[in-house]
Amino acid sequence: MKQEMSPSTAWQENVAPDEEQRFADYGRQFTSLQARKSKKYGNGRALHRKQLTAAQGRLEVLGGPPEFARHGLFEKAGEFDVWVRLSNGGMDRAPDRTPDIRGFAISVRGVQGDSALGNGPAKSQDFTLINQEVFGFSNSEEFVAFVLAAADGNGSLLRYLLRRYGLLAGPARLLKMIKTVGKPFGGFANEPLYSAVPMACGPYAVRVRLMPSAANGAAAPGANQDWGADFAARLSRQELRWDLQLQAFVSEALTPIEDASVNWSTPYATVARLTLPLQDCASIKGQALLAQVEAAVFDPWQALAVHRPLGDVQRARKVVYFESQKGRGAVGG
Repeated sequence: MKQEMSPSTAWQENVAPDEEQRFADYGRQFTSLQARKSKKYGNGRALHRKQLTAAQGRLEVLGGPPEFARHGLFEKAGEFDVWVRLSNGGMDRAPDRTPDIRGFAISVRGVQGDSALGNGPAKSQDFTLINQEVFGFSNSEEFVAFVLAAADGNGSLLRYLLRRYGLLAGPARLLKMIKTVGKPFGGFANEPLYSAVPMACGPYAVRVRLMPSAANGAAAPGANQDWGADFAARLSRQELRWDLQLQAFVSEALTPIEDASVNWSTPYATVARLTLPLQDCASIKGQALLAQVEAAVFDPWQALAVHRPLGDVQRARKVVYFESQKGRGAVGG
């Protein structure tokens, strides 16, 4: 029997009674980790510490999207200025050739509407995307425990995995993570990027994907020696384009809100186009933008209320990101 794949508004969040205290603990743990790493590398984020490059451009919201997408930022056609921050996902400033999660964060400027944080008008609509379609952990507790163990080195991580998952499942879990992080990556101009976790779109729930245009060109040999230089070199020669797409919740069985480890199987619909025009990242103007972007906030909760983040992982991010921003003296907006 064919399973129903129509977008549904029947999603719901399940907030655990201990979340407030647990998330506050996560915030303190990440603040401590961030301070420790900042002593080594200088002031910076807890995760996605190494900024590779930054750029500015525009997001063109297209007309006539599917009904489930016709809300908030995507309600009507229009253009917005954007900032983009490219990063490696780790807590260290490792060489780019080191296997890692890659991050592509977008800040859509000039949006109109209430903030998802409930503190007045939204400053921007941010999307934090990675080169993995599905989050590697089912919930925030599992992710935080992994990060804290990994922060103390490979030996600590292996002991944690053995203790948590057992003598057989522990090493298998480690191999799976190594395979995920070591997934071939051709570069930010060439690879799809994903939110991996959901957000609201009016009464619907969606995930986000960024699909590169074929016109961006093929992956360059040796780009993994310096991802930022590869991207900046492309921008010095040509504009780069992507389709921004949304994927709808249809049922708890196929598209769960709370279990971040389940990959949604629903189709994506293109709702906007991101364009980064020709620009020189090495120029005085380009270097000033790099500094602005590094100091700025890129946070899924810096968003319109109609696009508030959903699920346990996203609710934990609300607390942890804020503590991280305070820890590095971040400039909002």
